[in-house]
Amino acid sequence: MYSQEQMLKIIQEKNVEFLRLQFTDISGIVKNVAIPATQMGKALKSGISFDGSSIEGFARIQESDMVLRPDLSTFSLLPWSTKDDVNEARLICDVHLPNGLPFEGAPRRVLYRQLERAKEMGFKMNVGPELEFFLFEKGNGGSATTPHDFGGYFDLGPVDLAEDVRREITRALIKMGFTIEASHHEVARGQHEIDFVYDDAIKNADKVVTFKYVTKTIAMRQGLRATFMPKPVYGAAGSGMHVNISLFRGLENAFYDPETPLNISDLARFFVGGLIEHASAITAIANPLINSYKRLVSGFEAPVYITWSGPNRSSLIRIPSGRGLSTRLEFRSPDTSCNPYLTFAVVLAAGLDGIKRGIDPGDPVDLNVYHLTATERKSLGIQTLPSNLKEALDHLEGDKVIREALGEHVYENVMRLGMLEWEEYNKFVHPWEIDRYINTY
Repeated sequence: MYSQEQMLKIIQEKNVEFLRLQFTDISGIVKNVAIPATQMGKALKSGISFDGSSIEGFARIQESDMVLRPDLSTFSLLPWSTKDDVNEARLICDVHLPNGLPFEGAPRRVLYRQLERAKEMGFKMNVGPELEFFLFEKGNGGSATTPHDFGGYFDLGPVDLAEDVRREITRALIKMGFTIEASHHEVARGQHEIDFVYDDAIKNADKVVTFKYVTKTIAMRQGLRATFMPKPVYGAAGSGMHVNISLFRGLENAFYDPETPLNISDLARFFVGGLIEHASAITAIANPLINSYKRLVSGFEAPVYITWSGPNRSSLIRIPSGRGLSTRLEFRSPDTSCNPYLTFAVVLAAGLDGIKRGIDPGDPVDLNVYHLTATERKSLGIQTLPSNLKEALDHLEGDKVIREALGEHVYENVMRLGMLEWEEYNKFVHPWEIDRYINTY
């Protein structure tokens, strides 16, 4: 963590001319205020004021004054900004009220609160998100879904035409402090994945939002369009954000127990139990769009059924093969449109509730759940994730644990925005309906 004096010295040494003070709205969209470097002293001392009523889900107009306070640990040069040895940098900010108190409705603050709860119980949460995205050719006013290449899973050039683009994205991320584990072509045409290392939940939530705008910026500079829309192409795989989770007690992985059949602790089982109990409510946060539920269908490796297992990828929650310090759970339902701060917060809240109450998840399901009949699933007690946004919001409304994790301000705005989207979607006449009915009825 830099001191204020060190920060000002670095800005001078790096010849930074402008700084972008960034934060996210309720939906996870990155917002920013650009200030000249000459104003950084003021930003460090008293913060930068802004109109919170203009940010979706933040404040009403009669109580709109808010303050951005930079988190100095997030300082990074923007890798595409260098010109004539002059740089531009970014800092992710926490949102405060004019009286100095944190704004409880800020997504980053929601995650802080849950991490504090975990700390009180003796735990630290680490996460490793895996983000998929599509690269499309530009056209049709920016809404074209023509894939940039025709590769498949793990393909390489000349079929994978995006190797150079992924390389540029990876270089930019490394310059911004990421440690990249791997990058590769994903299953669908034009679909890709870049993985970064496991880390503290706040740090990796910051990296998720950074990853998104870096990817979009690099793609745009290459004449392409990157999208994190969950299901942009009918009949193709959607884009998920699988979240790998572990809890640590000091240097010890609290999920590891070499004496059990799966080598996971009772605490890990209880965490799974909490996720299973609250999975339907979590879906409203982890899958926040109408389009999210076009991904959560059988046949494309996206989870549909609320089960857990060892390495079985048809389950909502699986236990990947690593053990010891690498022991973790993989929660597979979130998609790339979600707000990572809110998603990590509700996942942690559900898991902590499972630990607190000792929720038994039952036996793991090691069958291919997609191939089971409805009768077989019913006999095994397997429930299904919500099939649309309205169902998910109904589950969220009835889930006290997830509502409390969000806080009333965020909860009310999530419900408001979700219902607005659902009502607008239901009123719209879609091209599919015209094609199907216009000549028949």
